[in-house]
Amino acid sequence: MSDFLWAAILGMFAVTYLIRASFIVFGHRLRFSSTVVQTLNHVPVAVLAAIIVPEAMAPGGQLNFSLSNPYLIGTLLSGLVAWKTGRVFAAVGIGFCAFGLLRWLA
Repeated sequence: MSDFLWAAILGMFAVTYLIRASFIVFGHRLRFSSTVVQTLNHVPVAVLAAIIVPEAMAPGGQLNFSLSNPYLIGTLLSGLVAWKTGRVFAAVGIGFCAFGLLRWLA
């Protein structure tokens, strides 16, 4: 590898390390407003949805909103169970079972 590539890798490492270390070293001094804290509470759900929904709506890169799409049906069923019951493991289990059943029937 060239010297430039090694310098770029080490530079990215240093910047990433310093940014993460700064929150550990100075984190106890940081105070966020209640609005920011409330907003940050929604980040995990938003990230998970951003990962799951595109694949459920377009498995293999083709949009498929039909009832023959087991990804979409399993995802919608999981979301409904999680919303109504608040039980994440039950939602995941039911979603997997629905997905498996639909794949087996297809």
